[in-house]
Amino acid sequence: MANSSRKIDEALEHIRAAEKSLKTSLLKWKPDYDIAAEEYNKAATCYKSIKAYQECKDALLKSAECHKQNRSLYHAAKCLENVTLVAKELNDPMEIANLAEQACHLYQLQGTPDSGALCLDKAAKMIETEHPQRAIDLYRRGIDVVMIEDRPRQAAEFCSKMSRLLVRLRMYDEAADAIRREIGLNQQGENIPAVGRLAVALVLVQLGREDYVAAEKAFKEWGNCCEAEEVQTLETLLRGYDEEDPEVARRALSSPFIRHMDVEYSKLARDLRLPAGLVQPSKPQVRENAAPSYKSVNQNQASSSPPVMDDLEDLR
Repeated sequence: MANSSRKIDEALEHIRAAEKSLKTSLLKWKPDYDIAAEEYNKAATCYKSIKAYQECKDALLKSAECHKQNRSLYHAAKCLENVTLVAKELNDPMEIANLAEQACHLYQLQGTPDSGALCLDKAAKMIETEHPQRAIDLYRRGIDVVMIEDRPRQAAEFCSKMSRLLVRLRMYDEAADAIRREIGLNQQGENIPAVGRLAVALVLVQLGREDYVAAEKAFKEWGNCCEAEEVQTLETLLRGYDEEDPEVARRALSSPFIRHMDVEYSKLARDLRLPAGLVQPSKPQVRENAAPSYKSVNQNQASSSPPVMDDLEDLR
């Protein structure tokens, strides 16, 4: 308790120093934003040490504003990025996303888009469990940021995270588009093995959409990038759906290659709807202790009467 009180007093002292540095006078025409930003940052550190996260957040935001006024955009972005960590402690995921986008914008203005993309990635990971749709927006923004610098491999990583999240949400139409975009990015980066794995993922997603024609088209379009094991698995899988043989399809979906894919795709393969197969005619049910079959009276007489030819022979 005594330590908390001491830290609060120390933080308030730093805040007073920051406010004093922002004041102007007859001999001081411009506020000293550099000193104010530093003092607010020290106050935030004091509040964070005693887990006063709301006060810590307020101090960091004031520090970021002072850095912006001082045209130190990199440090302003760094402050906003630190606020995202505090917002996580406050359980405010939407604020995390908004602050990450602001920080990314400042990083871009400063000329360090890589730092902005990394900030978006960290924020998306923080919120993807509670707000996956907002995390998808951050990953999509990350793709745009890195592609300005013409970095297709880094963009493909963002696209991969977005695709898996869409599959987790069962948004298969959007997931198929995202996977196709990821394939194009990997082709630009000349990462052909990744294209083969994504071809398998795209076939699974198309089957999740219950669109066998699109799944077969995806295999024909990208199957030449697949390895032998991938080709064999996809051929068996598609044959099972084409022939409506659930056992063949189940055997392909249970292959070690598919089971060891990313978790989202292996779960998709596990939950896929298998082909119905040929319907066998049902056998008639026989009731136990039923009455004997009906026999015609004429049939009984015919069976008991002697043959006509024998009677004629006796007359002779």
